Amino acid sequence: MKAVVIAAGLGTRLLPVTKGTPKEMFPLFAVGRDGKPCLKPVLQVVFEQLYDVGFREFCFVVGRGKRAIEDYFTPEREFLTLLQERKKREQASEMQELYKRVSDSTITFVNQPELKGTGDAVMRARTFTGDEPFLLHMGDDIILSKNNSHLKRLTKVFERRRADAAFLVAKVKDPANYGVIEGEKIARGLYRVKTIVYQPKTPPSNLSDVVAYTLKPNIYPEIQKVKPLRESGEISLIPAIQALIDKGGRVYAVEIQPAEKRMDIGNAEKYREALDTSYQHLKTASLK
Repeated sequence: MKAVVIAAGLGTRLLPVTKGTPKEMFPLFAVGRDGKPCLKPVLQVVFEQLYDVGFREFCFVVGRGKRAIEDYFTPEREFLTLLQERKKREQASEMQELYKRVSDSTITFVNQPELKGTGDAVMRARTFTGDEPFLLHMGDDIILSKNNSHLKRLTKVFERRRADAAFLVAKVKDPANYGVIEGEKIARGLYRVKTIVYQPKTPPSNLSDVVAYTLKPNIYPEIQKVKPLRESGEISLIPAIQALIDKGGRVYAVEIQPAEKRMDIGNAEKYREALDTSYQHLKTASLK
C-alpha cells in the first residue's frame, strides 16, 4: 500500500512563524538512536511511523512555501561528511538513519497550487496511487502509540473487513469544529459508520475523524462530485466518504486507545500541548 501525506496548508493560525517555516517542520521531542533526547520535525515523525510499519512509497502533497520539506527529505551527503569530520557522531548517526530510510523509499512531491482543501489535495495524488488502495495521513496530526499500533489496527481493519474506507477517530471536546461520525459499535474501539458530517451544528457524537485514513480508489469519483464549501471554497473529503456510505460502501472508524496520545499541530496552544505530550512520551520511553 502507498502512503499520501498532506502538507500543503499555510498554517495561518500559527503565524507569524509559519511565514518562513512550514508547521509540518516544527520540532517535537523524540528519542534518538542512542536513547538520548533529540528534536525531530513533525513530518519526520510521521514518515518514520509509516516507514516502520512497512510503507516504502510516499507522496507528499505540498504547496507554496514548502520547499523546506523537499530539501529536508533529500539526502545531503556533504552535510553528513561535515558532521563526521567535526566529530558530531550522535548528530551524524541520527541523520544517517534518516537518510537510510529515505534512500530505501520512493518519495514523490506533488504540488497543490491553490489551497482547496483535503479533498482537492487527495485528488492531486491520484496519478501516484493509481488503481490501488492507499493510506492518507495528515502532515500536522500525529498519534504516539506503542510500536505504532494505531496504524497497524487501521490497516488491519481496512483489509480484513474489505472496507471502502476506514479512518481513525478520537473523542474531542469541540466536535462542532470537526468531522463527526455516528455509527454502530461492532467491537471494542470499532464502529461501522452510518454518517459522517463536517462541522455539524448539532454533533451526533463526540467522535471525530483524525490523523489517518485508508481509502480505495473509488473515493476519487466521489470527491469530484463534492461542491466547494461556500465560505472557504475548499473541497472537503468528508462528503465523499458519506457518498460511499450512501451507496452501501463499508466504512469503519477505529478509535484511538486511552494509552495512545494524539498531537495536533493546529494552533499555538495545541502546539504547546504537543510539545508537552512528546516530552512526557520521551521520559516514559527513556525509563523502559
